[in-house]
Amino acid sequence: MAKPRPFLMGCLILAGVIIAVALICVCITSLIDSNCPEGSFSNAAVAADSLICSEIGRKMLQQGGSAVDGAIAALLCTSVVNPQSMGIGGGSIVTVRSATGHYQVYNFRETVPRSVKANLLKECPTTFSFSTGPQWIGVPGELRGYETLHKQYGKLPWAKLFEPTVQMARDGIPLPVYLTNFMKADIVKDYVEKSSLCGILCNKNKTVLGKGDTLKFTKLAETLEAIAMKGADEFYAGRIGHDLVHDIKAAGGALNMEDLKSFKVKVENTWAVPLGETTIHIPPPPAGGTLLAFILKIMQGFALTPNSFVGDHKTQTYHHYIEAAKFANGQKRNIRDPAFHSKKSVDHLIDASFTNRIRKMISPNRTHDNSYYKNINPSSDHFGTTHVSVIDKDGLSVSATSTINQLFGGAVYSPRTGIILNNELADFCGRADTLTAGEQPPSSMTPMIVEWTSGDFLVIGGSGGSLITTSVALTIINHLWLGMNLKDAINAPIVFIDSLNNVNFEPGFDKSVIDSLRVLGHNLGKWKFFLNVVNAVKKEKSCIVAVSDSRKMGASAGY
Repeated sequence: MAKPRPFLMGCLILAGVIIAVALICVCITSLIDSNCPEGSFSNAAVAADSLICSEIGRKMLQQGGSAVDGAIAALLCTSVVNPQSMGIGGGSIVTVRSATGHYQVYNFRETVPRSVKANLLKECPTTFSFSTGPQWIGVPGELRGYETLHKQYGKLPWAKLFEPTVQMARDGIPLPVYLTNFMKADIVKDYVEKSSLCGILCNKNKTVLGKGDTLKFTKLAETLEAIAMKGADEFYAGRIGHDLVHDIKAAGGALNMEDLKSFKVKVENTWAVPLGETTIHIPPPPAGGTLLAFILKIMQGFALTPNSFVGDHKTQTYHHYIEAAKFANGQKRNIRDPAFHSKKSVDHLIDASFTNRIRKMISPNRTHDNSYYKNINPSSDHFGTTHVSVIDKDGLSVSATSTINQLFGGAVYSPRTGIILNNELADFCGRADTLTAGEQPPSSMTPMIVEWTSGDFLVIGGSGGSLITTSVALTIINHLWLGMNLKDAINAPIVFIDSLNNVNFEPGFDKSVIDSLRVLGHNLGKWKFFLNVVNAVKKEKSCIVAVSDSRKMGASAGY
């Protein structure tokens, strides 16, 4: 028998070494995965409003896509699954952390059209109500923003990000459970049935869709497919744009092609605000990040620990928080687009000397009237928006909050394009006396990222309109200082301080604390619409924890 050649023996030995190394790597990976908490992931994760959209985002990541690819695909999906919250007729604010730890904000929220209706703000409602009609439509920035992000960070082909949503919109999906329950509410049912939305959200008998019905967006599927093939220019300068403008003008609106062609995405650095062992990276004005940071800086000075929720300390903690939120309400009118209102500086909101002074104004055993907090001529409160948080296997992270503003925007539907239009100009109501062409409205949207000195980081944001600030702030307080894990921090019932400084408690809130706060003089409100949702993804050493808020029946996905 011939002896094996030395070369062949060497190859066999090398092959054996490679196989051994591979087996060791598999064992190490399994060991790492087994050390991650239940429900966490070792590579990447997406937290969107619904499981189906989180899974679509994950699919993009598994196919080699970036966090931006996953976020765009999940947002497109949400425009079909939760069309009351967002869509390509709206806009977004997106905070991005690069794999090397560099932060930027991409702001492509809607802007004021050139031919905005004169004296529009005189039509602002003085009580809670929806601002309906084409006069409230802002120039949509959603698709131009996706394009800008994808050019910078995308790995998959642009068209691929649209494929799952195009199929869902064309074939139809069972009416989602959350949307089914939402449409049962009288206020929603009447709103839809009396508007052009009924054409896509009603049965043949002109009543809203219900359990067992199919949700289908045939015309929107055609629009999305055209944009997937031809790019965002099809919306901003092509046939889709012309059809959209035609429908808006037919409805009595003022938006025109020049508005679409001239839309620009704002790209700027985040504001980095130190907060103990962390730094929070927030979008600058006109986003709501500074108000959120203002509240957190005040609360940091109370040196909160898990013991702050024991016994009477719990009431004191919430009292401090409520007072901080009242002061934040008094600062809302300072939040304006700096490109048009440079003198309206909000730097003081994150200045330690200012937050320390405000903290000293918080009385331990009483509250005050609204003038004490400078809360004069307050704006009305609303709900809306969606949020998606994503981390990919390379560490690129995306915190994206998207909106058409209020419920189904302003209830204006474009039959030629299948697009539901925003009513973003209503965000100026109560927070501005004038508005200028090209200006972005003030917002509560706060897509942010929290980074620990250890290198861990949290990608987080919320939806719910006026409730965004309080839901995200309380989640961070719960997790950062009160010792709650991320899921419990998000699920804990919130307290919402409305624009009139009334204190509103989410169902399930500790009744004994409510009674004690009433004794301190807080006025209890009657807010019914607790549609606050927080979606977050956290990188903890080698593991990724992802939580989608159960309030919207959401679920995260990862691998």
